[in-house]
Amino acid sequence: MPAPAPPLPGPERVLQVALPHDPYPIVIGEGGLARLGRWVTSHAARPGSRVLVVSHPVVHDRYGERAERSLREAGLEVRSLVIDAGEEQKTPATVAKIHDAAHRHRLERGSLMVALGGGVVGDMVGFAAATWLRGIALVQVPTTLLAMVDAAIGGKTGVNHPGGKNLIGAFHQPKAVVIDPEVLASLPEREFRAGMAEVIKYGVIGDPELFAALERHSGHVPPPGLGSLEAIGPTLLRQILEGSAAAKARVVAADEREAGPRATLNYGHTLGHVVETLTGYTTYLHGEAVGLGMLMAGTIARRMDLWDADAEARQRALVAAAGLPLNLPPLDPEVVLSTLRSDKKVRQGLVRFVLPTAIGQVVVRDDVDEGTILEALRAHSVSAPS
Repeated sequence: MPAPAPPLPGPERVLQVALPHDPYPIVIGEGGLARLGRWVTSHAARPGSRVLVVSHPVVHDRYGERAERSLREAGLEVRSLVIDAGEEQKTPATVAKIHDAAHRHRLERGSLMVALGGGVVGDMVGFAAATWLRGIALVQVPTTLLAMVDAAIGGKTGVNHPGGKNLIGAFHQPKAVVIDPEVLASLPEREFRAGMAEVIKYGVIGDPELFAALERHSGHVPPPGLGSLEAIGPTLLRQILEGSAAAKARVVAADEREAGPRATLNYGHTLGHVVETLTGYTTYLHGEAVGLGMLMAGTIARRMDLWDADAEARQRALVAAAGLPLNLPPLDPEVVLSTLRSDKKVRQGLVRFVLPTAIGQVVVRDDVDEGTILEALRAHSVSAPS
């Protein structure tokens, strides 16, 4: 493995995930796909190494050639694999296809996998890289807002199990994360909105300045003021990408394997994963489910007197400004509780919730009673007033 090189010239902003054993850069800059090869050979693989680029059809058609050309120009031996990558394909069977391609193309310990796509691609390719030859190098090249601000950073990889989301997985840090904001221009608006849920999350859990910036912006543009790339604009987009990436990098560096403070990044995810599981991963995008999970967590916090009505209303207003769903379909309460009990964050039989105490502050609690959970579920069901 080559020693890390100094930052390369170009219009990038480079942030560091300062892990003590294997730090890596998050590179943010327009035109980043064209410079991908240089970052790979500086941080992940020697020239001449074999590289498997894994993507899904839409992303590969738009950006595959650009990324692969950059890798070849850097002297790498490139092969590609195109897979279906909806949430319903996030299974061990799809990971097996990646393993098959790794075997077919003779990937060695010095080889590399590149995940070119959204969070589902990143999770599956990361898990495949973690388990091929007991772990080979990985570079994440996220192409959705959600993956750029959250999923591609931090080394969580995995796939779903019929009993719940992401129950099968491993921690496997990338050697670099390369973010090219230009690819967001082709992102469907619904997926952009889903990514905004994770951005709002960062504001609630620890960045009140970002939360306030989102509020100011949404108050000056027609609704949904946070619901599209055009509405956001380049200045706020840069703040979102850099602020969210820096926040994730700090938390991961302090707690790589979620033994403590990293658990706060699960805000909105506990009930959000339940929503995804019980709707078969076909009704909501991940970010949409997280947005609903944040609303329910906010209601739980209000019922437990952890924060006030004004803060809860401010969160709901931002979720609405992003054009995200505000209400759930009917879900069987007993099935909700049963699914919660099999969540991977359960400790000694107790479900852990990340709950807000103020804008920018959260706590982790395992004493939320089932009645309060069901109250929050009812408050955000389709039968409740919006």
